[in-house]
Amino acid sequence: MSLFKTGLILFVSFWVTSFFVLKTENVPVGSVPKNTTVQDSVASGKQLAVRYCASCHLFPEPELLDKKTWVTGVLPNMAMRLGLKLPGQDTLKPLPPDEEKAVSKLNVYPETAQLSMDEWNQIVRFYENTAPAEPLPQKPHPSPTNQLPLFKPREITVGDKQVPQITLLKYDKNTAQLYAGDAQNALYVLDGQMQLTNTWWIDTPPTDIDFPKNAAPRLLTIGLFSPSDQHLGRLMTMDKSAKPGTKPINIRDLPRPVQFASGDLNADGKEDAVICGFGNNAGKLFWLDGFEPTKEHVLKALPGARKVEIADFNRDKKSDIMVVMAQAREEISIFYNLGNGKFKEKTVLRFSPLFGASYFELADFNQDGFQDILLTNGDNWDYSSVSKNYHGVRIYLNDKKDNFKEAWFYPLYGASKAVARDFDKDGDLDIAATSFYSNLAQPEQGFVYLKNEGRLNFKPFTTPEGANGKWLTMEAADFDRDGDVDIVLGSYFHTVGEMTQLIFKGILSFPQLLVLENQGK
Repeated sequence: MSLFKTGLILFVSFWVTSFFVLKTENVPVGSVPKNTTVQDSVASGKQLAVRYCASCHLFPEPELLDKKTWVTGVLPNMAMRLGLKLPGQDTLKPLPPDEEKAVSKLNVYPETAQLSMDEWNQIVRFYENTAPAEPLPQKPHPSPTNQLPLFKPREITVGDKQVPQITLLKYDKNTAQLYAGDAQNALYVLDGQMQLTNTWWIDTPPTDIDFPKNAAPRLLTIGLFSPSDQHLGRLMTMDKSAKPGTKPINIRDLPRPVQFASGDLNADGKEDAVICGFGNNAGKLFWLDGFEPTKEHVLKALPGARKVEIADFNRDKKSDIMVVMAQAREEISIFYNLGNGKFKEKTVLRFSPLFGASYFELADFNQDGFQDILLTNGDNWDYSSVSKNYHGVRIYLNDKKDNFKEAWFYPLYGASKAVARDFDKDGDLDIAATSFYSNLAQPEQGFVYLKNEGRLNFKPFTTPEGANGKWLTMEAADFDRDGDVDIVLGSYFHTVGEMTQLIFKGILSFPQLLVLENQGK
């Protein structure tokens, strides 16, 4: 395909799939009042920032961002959320009509200002005077070796899509099939040799799927992939012809759901569903008794629920729930099951609103019989899309009482997902991690393999083929059924600019999937 034709296709795809962008203007910064020192002004600005900014989430320290990003990106949006009308700004005008209607009901931008403009200017001066001029660099860490001795890369193109937009990868071990969802409303089914065996056409992009025994898969679709407060998501049974005596699931009007888990939460012998309604300005974490939409129980009425795990954390033989929350009030919580459908929340980790929590999973890294947390933070699709030195992959060890402490950190710009498996079969857990939200300065670091050399010492590896995509999704399983764990990555390009950056770097191959076949020792 010619470069011109490729560019034309990308241009069309960009306009079809691009995000709406909230335009912002610079916050007017007033001069320091007479008879007031800069130190006094900064001190009073900090007090105001703690009062107003920390009323909804952890107080964001100035060093988390550079001056320009604070003043032109984050703070103008915060001003609107505090009811301030800044020159040249309209809270709803940039939105499409359906989105404007949905957001206007939420009172995200209050009509009455919660502070004076003079107080606001003091907050702005505080961040402008104390934030670094440029984003802080990453702490020193081992540079990855750009080769994967353990894996053999293989590029896969699925269907006839010109632009990779894989939103879901999930392996069904019961049938040895891989399900790959596409943002252009397709769900592909591949066999162990990565050959296409079936295609489902659905209404909106798929984000999650599970495979109950002796029943059809259950598929979750998001509605709108771009940030949205419209309730267009759906959870449904993937069965073209319902079996006698079964009731297909078809739950509609979900708030931009991204993931779900199933288990018997109220000990009635029936499966229940916990759904992450990520939303945008609004959302919720909730569970449905018996997958019944009329039996909804809200656990957390906030946006940003990203992923849940169901497990018995306190070993009382009842199913508890762990969730990672994004969207300003970022944290990880456990909802302990009290019985009779009741839960009590314990927040085990809290993060800055700029942290960018993106994924977690449970794994026992120190082999003490208790589940630790493997976490990635790197979500950069917000008002501060600059490189952040605190983005990366983290391990939090469990003290056997569900108190978690960070024990290891690997800096990785835009980190999006990490999974822990014993890939090299040496008895400990290695880590495979992806970076989706980076600025593509080092595209080969879109995938990093971290080999565990003992005592939480990890040696990083990348692969040249990792530069050929933006890896939003990842699955690890024994796809070729040879006794070891393989990896498959799914690429998603959201804008024409992302692919253009790679083309200018000499990259012309853009597969939907990158399969990393484990070669064993």
